[in-house]
Amino acid sequence: MKYDVVIIGSGLGGLICGRQLARSGRHVVVLERQHVPGGCLQSYQRGSMDFDTGLHYVGGLAEGQPLHDDFETLGLLQLPWQRLDPDGFDQIMIGQQVFPLAEGFDRFAETLSSYFPHQHATLLQFVDLLLHMPPMAKSMSVNAYDYLSSLFSDPLLVSVVSAAAMKLELRRQSLPLFTFVHCLNSYIQSSWRLRGGGNMIVQSLVRDILSAGGELCCHAEVKELREKGNRIASAHCKDGRCFEGDLFISDVHPQLTFGWMVGSATLKRTFLRRIGNMENTHGMFTVSLVLKPGVLPYFNHNKYIYRQADVWTLTEGTDSVGGVMVSARVPDDNSDYVRQVDLMTPMTWAPCKAWSDTTVGRRGEAYERLKERMAYECITLAERAIPGLHAMVERVYTSTPLTWRDYTLSPLGSAFGIRKDCRNPLMTMLSPRTPIANLFLTGQSLAMHGVEGVTKTAFNTLITINSSDI
Repeated sequence: MKYDVVIIGSGLGGLICGRQLARSGRHVVVLERQHVPGGCLQSYQRGSMDFDTGLHYVGGLAEGQPLHDDFETLGLLQLPWQRLDPDGFDQIMIGQQVFPLAEGFDRFAETLSSYFPHQHATLLQFVDLLLHMPPMAKSMSVNAYDYLSSLFSDPLLVSVVSAAAMKLELRRQSLPLFTFVHCLNSYIQSSWRLRGGGNMIVQSLVRDILSAGGELCCHAEVKELREKGNRIASAHCKDGRCFEGDLFISDVHPQLTFGWMVGSATLKRTFLRRIGNMENTHGMFTVSLVLKPGVLPYFNHNKYIYRQADVWTLTEGTDSVGGVMVSARVPDDNSDYVRQVDLMTPMTWAPCKAWSDTTVGRRGEAYERLKERMAYECITLAERAIPGLHAMVERVYTSTPLTWRDYTLSPLGSAFGIRKDCRNPLMTMLSPRTPIANLFLTGQSLAMHGVEGVTKTAFNTLITINSSDI
């Protein structure tokens, strides 16, 4: 069957594009290799409980803030969002000291100034940067770590303002200032988590696609994109199904997308070499805890706990867990006690490499021991902020970059897609437009990651398509 639009991948970017194009009257099909849609937003079930994979909180949902209008357009503001504690939506623990990150730029600066009075002027200067960020073209070539280190004379303050950026790759030699500020900015404006799983976003977008006449096909794993002239004519799946289309959008990692076009007459070797040589960010190790009933009061903030003072060296030179993000799910029964807590820590591919040829559930005892050790270290570190956490645990579920690779096809289990590099920003940024006239890209590898970044990128993909008159 032929469609107006064939979208490959049902992550947030693919679903946004699918929703908007279907509602504009185009006949859309979204192809998903897994049995459920959602990509990094999908939930998984163990017993009677749902667990999130990638969504823990978002920033900038209030009126006039970065995500408000986009989420209103997408019908997502009606979901049950809960605003995190404005006095400390994130709490940073370094050693035995705790530093709250307060909502609102002025309060953010004043709160941290109470801990670093000698840095008050520079905190105001930092907030001015957040409010008046230089254009992407300029700030992408500025090194975030170098900028912060030159601005703040106190290394501990550098770590405190950087600590919540564990939700991106804190790589001091390459992280662009633009990427760092983008990660922090909207959360200071306002931070929110869902009362329920991130799958609510997926279900809302899928429901809108279907109601507009679009289709969702799961278990549809694309293996080849076939060209005709300077255009993609069809997407071919492993099970033999063929989907023809006038327009194709890939929400799958670019290295995989162009790998489906073996022998392309359009793609130049220099372009393919550039895409193939792009480095990817590290992955994440996640520990999903089910706690015993009534043992831990719900906390309406996230905790970032670091063993060492320099948060920028978290993945350098050690296999031990040096930092962990702790996020509590809003109690489903409206009680005062939390039942589900996620712990996350960065994890490189190196510890996973020995099992790179294995699949989920078939990696062997040594792999299980690795996960058990890391889970124990994560819980032990989290106990600095939640004393007695080990004794509260009823069940433990874990995932590694191998898990991410197998479920999302992200190369080396990368959590944030292609690495952006301030030393060569133009070579690590991608446009939605490709050398193929009717093939467009979306997703976190293009320019910005996270819910806000992927949402903005998806709308940019749509604008690019509309301006191409396809």
